[in-house]
Amino acid sequence: MTTTTKPAAPATTAPARRPGPVALSLRQSRLEITQFLRSRESVVFTMGFPVIMILIFAAIFDDEIAPGVSYTQYFITGMIATGLMTVSFQNLGIWIPIERDRGVLKRYRGTPMPKWVWFAGKVIMVVAIGIAETVLLLAVSVALFDLELPGTAAKWLTFGWVSVLGVTACTLCGIAISSLARTARSGSAVVTPVALVLQFISGVFFVFTELPTWMQQVAALFPLKWMCQGLRSVFLPEAFGAREPGGSFELDRVALVLVAWCVIGLVLCLTTFRWTTKRDG
Repeated sequence: MTTTTKPAAPATTAPARRPGPVALSLRQSRLEITQFLRSRESVVFTMGFPVIMILIFAAIFDDEIAPGVSYTQYFITGMIATGLMTVSFQNLGIWIPIERDRGVLKRYRGTPMPKWVWFAGKVIMVVAIGIAETVLLLAVSVALFDLELPGTAAKWLTFGWVSVLGVTACTLCGIAISSLARTARSGSAVVTPVALVLQFISGVFFVFTELPTWMQQVAALFPLKWMCQGLRSVFLPEAFGAREPGGSFELDRVALVLVAWCVIGLVLCLTTFRWTTKRDG
């Protein structure tokens, strides 16, 4: 008597789970941060430039600009704002054209990866590097120049929302201005002069109210002036607000202008961003 055995049923493998939105964003941000850290020029310029400027200007100017307020204290607040602008607006405005010119963005667009993941990676990278740079600037300023950190929760909260809104506005504007560069080499030529001019007219290197009136009016149209003013309310005495153009730190107006620039930057990104160069069609 013979017995027959039934063939074994084929093994079934469970389909691989696709990574969720958070995992995709974190993977892309890890790649962006790694690429940033591998570029020595970007690391030195982005992280080192504000520190070097603080060391130079603090060694040259050590007088008081108001009772209990030294020039160094004033300058440090401006350099914190400048550091946030550099890592977002300037860094993205220079590197995105390079990626576009090399065909990196074109290849990204051709993959199944959702396009928003690439933007999320850039944003998370900016936030991570911005936090690291701000901590570095505060550490140097506290250790070498006796900068007093905010003593109340309200001031830390102000520091937080001014930084978040400022970085958001500058990030969106950096992505938008990247479309003006026709080639990889022209990115720096387009962005760097804009960033330098804004620093000179926004109260970073000089006391804002000592600048010509027309220069103050031009600076008031852009985010950096309001970032500097908001941060001055955190690190400088309340009495210094009387030295501001409006007679106070005007935090409500700071918030309004920065939110407006977030909206403007988003609209510009949606209407001008290009994944390919013009020669690609």
